[in-house]
Order: sequence, then C-alpha cells, then structure tokens
Amino acid sequence: MKRNILKITAIFGLATVVLNSCGPKENPPLVYFPDMYFPVAYDPLQKAEDAYSKHENEIPAFVKNNGATGLIPVDGTVAHNLDGIVESNMAGKMTMEEYNSGYDASKGITSAPLNAANLTKDVERGQILYDRTCANCHGTGGDGQGSIVVSGAYLGVPKFADREITVGSVHYVLTHGRNAMGSYAGQLTPGDRWRVAMYVMNAFKGGVSAGGGSSSYVPAAPAGNVAPTDSTATN
Repeated sequence: MKRNILKITAIFGLATVVLNSCGPKENPPLVYFPDMYFPVAYDPLQKAEDAYSKHENEIPAFVKNNGATGLIPVDGTVAHNLDGIVESNMAGKMTMEEYNSGYDASKGITSAPLNAANLTKDVERGQILYDRTCANCHGTGGDGQGSIVVSGAYLGVPKFADREITVGSVHYVLTHGRNAMGSYAGQLTPGDRWRVAMYVMNAFKGGVSAGGGSSSYVPAAPAGNVAPTDSTATN
C-alpha cells in the first residue's frame, strides 16, 4: 500500500513539474536579473525609463541632461585617434562670430596634416568615405546631383567646382557643419575628415597636398553639433 501511495505521489509530482515547465513564462514568479530577462531598448538622446520600475535616475550628469544617457564629451577632453591629429573638444555651440572666424581661418589651410608619403592611400580612402557619406547629396561627380537631390527631396547643393574652398575649409565644414549640412565629427575620425577633404580637392578642384598643414585652428565640435546657419556666407 505504501509503495502504491509513493508511486502515485511521485507521478503527481512529476506531472506537476512537467506542466509548470510547459506553462507561459511571460510573468515568471521570480527574476534575479531583470535587466537581462527584460531587455530595455532606449534612445540615448531621450530620457531612459525602466520597463519594470518607476525609479528615477539620480545620477547628476543624467539629471542635468534631462535623464538622457548619451552625454557629450567633457569640456577640454581630447579624442583618441590613430592618426595623431589632436582636436580638443568644445562642449557647447559656437556663436556665429566664432564659427565664421574659424571658417575664414580654415580657408588659409591648403594642405592636410597627414603624412605626405601616404598621399595616394589617403586620397583613395577619402574617395571610399566620400562615396559612403557625401555622394548622396553632393553626387559622385561633386556636381551637387546626388540621389537625394535628383529625387527632389532636397535641392540647392552647390557644385564644388563653383566654390572657393581649400582642404582646410572642407575639413572645417565636415567637422562643424554649415547651413543645412550637419557636422560629421561623430561619423568620421579627424584623420578621415582630412582624407575626405583631400579627395574633394583632388577630384573636383585640381589637386591636393599633405604634410604641411595644421589641425589646431579651431577645437572640434561635439558629435551632432550643427553649426549656426548663416545664409549670407559661402562655402
């Protein structure tokens, strides 16, 4: 009799375990690591909210940033880059006067601060990056007829051949943006911005040089920091 009772108890116990393991798991009774069990996707530029808690983030840096976790670099920090081009970060937007002053100064830079021995490779990489990040608007031929312009979604992109530019001014615009064009400092490293500028000058303005320029004319803008719009200025 005892054996039968034990068998029946064992069967019921096993059945209970099996049925519970096959049941819905949307609301488990106990979760040790909710961050891992409930993945929380969020936009770093928006206020982060936990899916399972109403706890407000109390970290001072995030509080000052309206709860957003995507912060700009600390003022005065220097970005790491393999090309050895030092650009000090400026945590804040430039005034119109500061922007125009830096842009005017950049036009005096006629050679990129990269190793002249790598000129060919730098220009080749610049073309690859240009085709990926710039050609949609500026066109593969630098004529302002990229796919976005041809589609009619956006108009008014100038031809490089019609502009008074230098390798320094192209780099400046890539770094800080200009008018409707935003900054590409968050997408391209300092060295790669110079490479794109070198390619633009080489392909559309008749030549480019390297090895004798200076990259310290202005501090680099934070990623996503669009320069003030100046409709009277020309690139």
